[in-house]
Amino acid sequence: MDDTEPGGAEPRTADLSTADPGVAGPLALRPLTARSIVLSTLLGHHPPTLPARALVRVGDLFGIAEGTVRTALTRMVAAGDLAQHDGAYRLTDRLLARQARQDDSRAPRTRRWDGGWEIAVVTAERRPAAERTALRQAMTALRLAELREGTWLRPANLVRDRPPVVLAQCTLLTGAPESGRPAELAAALWDLDGWERRARALQRALTGAHALAERFTVSAAILRHLLADPVLPAELLPPRWPGDALRAGYDAFEDEFRRILARHVGA
Repeated sequence: MDDTEPGGAEPRTADLSTADPGVAGPLALRPLTARSIVLSTLLGHHPPTLPARALVRVGDLFGIAEGTVRTALTRMVAAGDLAQHDGAYRLTDRLLARQARQDDSRAPRTRRWDGGWEIAVVTAERRPAAERTALRQAMTALRLAELREGTWLRPANLVRDRPPVVLAQCTLLTGAPESGRPAELAAALWDLDGWERRARALQRALTGAHALAERFTVSAAILRHLLADPVLPAELLPPRWPGDALRAGYDAFEDEFRRILARHVGA
């Protein structure tokens, strides 16, 4: 799923409201467009390739005309989001990387936490702006937080490779805070209260949404929110952290959507 939208496409659903007292106003979920439906469908499909006729049928499922879907496909190829071959469309490498991050956010690879922290200190000098931006994006994808400029850290409970941009610019260390409580450090590095409030609001929105388009829109927002879950050890989280429950809710919707899609598209 994906809920990142450019302008220019006609919205298909309105933003949903939440009764959560900790979240002011609506959840501000972005409406469905032909682009978002195509992109979300391919991001959730393995391998991420489908014929044009199948994507047109998906659009029809949400009341989007064939011409609108085909126009979106043409624009997405021109923008480098999709590649087209023999009437089928597939994600390009850039979006394959996003798909991998989304898959990992749904089932993070963790290990038992022994109290250690991974630390990355930027030691490369005179870095161009593009390299600094690439490093920040990589650190965010690795779920590290910045303690101060050039110093990134997190509990060492995740299993994943460091990309070349990190290895080229940083010295990697392991350690642990000597004073204070690790949970307090984690709370200072991540807005855990804010993440939890929105997670619970999204759970309620998914439960209360009945139309497929609304459930699709909320589920896309859930997946985006899971990308921001720091995936901390249980010892450092507030009680009854909703991360696993939010993942379960998304998985249940994806199973439901796959069944609907198979019946409607015949794939």
